[in-house]
Amino acid sequence: MGISRRAFVSTALATTLPVTAARSQTPKLRIGVLTDLSGPYRDATGPTSIACARQAVADFAAAGGNRLDVEVLQADHQNKADIGASIARAWIDNDGVDVISDVPNSSVALAVSQIAREKDKIHLNASATSVALTGSQCSPNTIVWSFDTYSLARSTGGAIVKAGGDSWFFITADYAFGHSLEEQTAALVTKSGGKVVGRARYAFPETTDFASYMAQAQASGAKVLGLANAGLDQVNCINQAHEFGLPQGGMQIAPLLIFIDGVKSIGLETAQGLHLTESFYWDLNDRTRAFTKRVLPSTPNNYPNQAHASTYSSVMHYLKVASEMGAAEAKKSGAATVARMKQVPTEDDAFGKGKVREDGRGMFPAYLFEVKKPSESKSAWDLYKLAATTPADEALRPLREGGCQFVHT
Repeated sequence: MGISRRAFVSTALATTLPVTAARSQTPKLRIGVLTDLSGPYRDATGPTSIACARQAVADFAAAGGNRLDVEVLQADHQNKADIGASIARAWIDNDGVDVISDVPNSSVALAVSQIAREKDKIHLNASATSVALTGSQCSPNTIVWSFDTYSLARSTGGAIVKAGGDSWFFITADYAFGHSLEEQTAALVTKSGGKVVGRARYAFPETTDFASYMAQAQASGAKVLGLANAGLDQVNCINQAHEFGLPQGGMQIAPLLIFIDGVKSIGLETAQGLHLTESFYWDLNDRTRAFTKRVLPSTPNNYPNQAHASTYSSVMHYLKVASEMGAAEAKKSGAATVARMKQVPTEDDAFGKGKVREDGRGMFPAYLFEVKKPSESKSAWDLYKLAATTPADEALRPLREGGCQFVHT
């Protein structure tokens, strides 16, 4: 299938960023932000991910590093793997794109990862979560920055099981991401002595009414409703669960991947008490607040979440390494540049210090948050309080369990 007219229009909105007065002979680095600009993940990724990629370029230039000529492009993959793959190929073949960034939707991300490997370019994934990206379908050209279905299941699912939530019913988006999140959480539940009493998988992204699934969950008698979805789907599920009286009837809602924009959309009156996992929170420390302050003028109505921050951080790390290597050398081989990115420690305001593991997984802690009560919130985006921290080496799936073919354990 060719690229749709809408995707071509989005691609045409490429923006050249005058980050420095780069010398004319310096090769241009092109970064394509492939994201959701029109679907259920628009607020969770979308325009704010683009703004964060641009912020990384601006911050790199402001830090006084070696001069680089950088262009940022953008496109909407419409949550369709064939459209995402077509855009990726066109960007690489026709536009000289070196890096494809963000890429929400695991089905799209898996397709883009293989194209990046085939073309020897770079895939910096900030928002798809399937563990296959660093496991059975890993690539030496792909990095998954700060969260995946394993870390989400371990942090959120683990905390709920530990607190007594030992019987689960899952409502799952019927594609790679939803399957992976359900499977990882279900494995943790059963390993901990709990049980999965039922599951319902819905067509993605066309489903908006979850009433029949709520009725199934209610009839199951499960203690926990596990939501293996994200974005607007999860917001709709949580709101409809309350309409059906599930929390009032004693069923705990477990949003296995929800972002701060979703919590704000739901509102604290409904969302209070929910436990969720993010690898970034804007009000976590002085550095996260500083990063947020810089990016907010470009996205004043949507505070950055872990996906947005991952776009920023991964692009920043790429620019630092490309600067050290030299732009011409960095453009020669995506795999070689990614190998160098794994050797160099990461550090920025969004995540602090970290590193990229051999399988391409970024190593950062997972933070379990509890959503505040309305009386506890001091401002519109003051929504979380920290409940627990899972260190990076515990939040990540062990290398020996991943099945990545180029990892030696």
